[in-house]
Amino acid sequence: MTESLIEIPARRGKAAIMAAGQVVTVINTHGEQVVDTWAFNRADLGEFMSNEHTRAHSLHLIPRPGDSLRTNRRRPIMTVIEDTSGGIHDTLIAACDKRRYAFLGVEGYHDNCTDNLFAGMLELGFVPPEVPSPLNLFMNIPWTADGMLRFEAPPRPLAGGYVRLRAEMDLVIAFSACPQDILPINGKAGKPVEAHFTIS
Repeated sequence: MTESLIEIPARRGKAAIMAAGQVVTVINTHGEQVVDTWAFNRADLGEFMSNEHTRAHSLHLIPRPGDSLRTNRRRPIMTVIEDTSGGIHDTLIAACDKRRYAFLGVEGYHDNCTDNLFAGMLELGFVPPEVPSPLNLFMNIPWTADGMLRFEAPPRPLAGGYVRLRAEMDLVIAFSACPQDILPINGKAGKPVEAHFTIS
């Protein structure tokens, strides 16, 4: 049986329902696109994947295969089972929003991951109660020994690299193909593109 390839359109959001035990494969189709990722308990959206709770268990700043991703109630919600993307991800930076782009000097509206989360979930009839800090797949935020952070382009484009995550409960997963075109996180050209995922 062939898995259906689902597009996360450039600069937009997409969500899907997963049952416990299913596996989502998030594909960095062109090799330089950040994909903000959230997961919510399908039965109670007030329980969601939490980077801060996950780090307390994994003791990793960047999730690795075998890591259990925890909720704000410290329960496993997803498990990282494979990563062919180069292993560069971020758990520190909040989802971009209209205020972030105003801070960066944008006048008027700019597509953003916060609005993409709400739009993607609304397509399925869900409204998240808040915007948790996302797991920013494929996002390069290096840090120094003295605690300084930088927003950098991917260290090396790996078109087709992917991350596989197994659902540990029935959940709603949501993605945003990050529309950041001012900082270089989506490549030095600053041109956000689409990404894809499959569920099996």
